[in-house]
Order: sequence, then C-alpha cells, then structure tokens
Amino acid sequence: MEINESKLIENELTLRNLRITSEVTETRRSIIRWLALSFGVISPGETRLTAVSVLDAVLYFQFNEKRDPTVEEIMEYIGKNWGPVNEKTLRYHLLQLKKTGIVDNSKGQYYLTRPEIGDKYDPELWISNYLDSQVRPIKEKALTAMRELKTR
Repeated sequence: MEINESKLIENELTLRNLRITSEVTETRRSIIRWLALSFGVISPGETRLTAVSVLDAVLYFQFNEKRDPTVEEIMEYIGKNWGPVNEKTLRYHLLQLKKTGIVDNSKGQYYLTRPEIGDKYDPELWISNYLDSQVRPIKEKALTAMRELKTR
C-alpha cells in the first residue's frame, strides 16, 4: 500500500540553531535578522529585507510599545526604520508570518501569537510558548508513531 505522503503534511517547521556571535548582537537589525533566520522567516543569504522589517515592527510594538499595531502603524514604523514598504507587500509578509504561527490578528490589529497563559508582552514567555507550540504537535505524533512501532 502506497501512501501519498504530501497529503500527510499539515505544515512544515523550519528552526535553525544559529550561533550568537558578537556581530549578531551589535545592532537591532542584526538581532532581528538572526531571529528571522532562526525561525525560518527568511533563508540563509536572502537579501530582501521586507520580511525582516515586518518581523521587527511586530516585535517592536509587542515588546517595546506593549500594544497591537494596525497595518498603517506597521507601515509607518518600517518607513521610518527600514525604508518605505508597499501595503500589499506588507500584508503578504504578515500573512506569511501568520501561516508560520508567529503572528495573529484581530479587529485590524496584529500581534505575536499569544501565549496560552501569562503576559503576552513578556518576550521570554513568547519565545518559549512559540517554540513549544511548534514542536509539541510533532513530538506528540512522533511518540505515537514510536508506540505503534513497538507493536509491529
């Protein structure tokens, strides 16, 4: 019996274990790029910065301003800190971040996916929750497969 493996894929997860060097921690931009690479938002060597700037804006509003921004506020932040961004391009990257489980939205406002419990403006809690929410389902299914394997 052949299984159509592509139909089994619910989502793909890219997490990279990157070294943190002194160059990485020199500037906000390099830290944001490091995070974008770590979370699979961008690929190694990618020169387009829009996805990085969108991630930066959402992180800025979440942890510095402690509020959920609108598309207009994100555009303004990116325009001031990275250069102008087209609204259609911005919305595309927000959608991509939503598909990866990093960002969510409600009532025209965008925010990092909220932790199940705790302060949504706590960066350490957010990182822990995000990584757990991405890895937990894979871990649970792998454990089920291993249990089934033991009976075969």
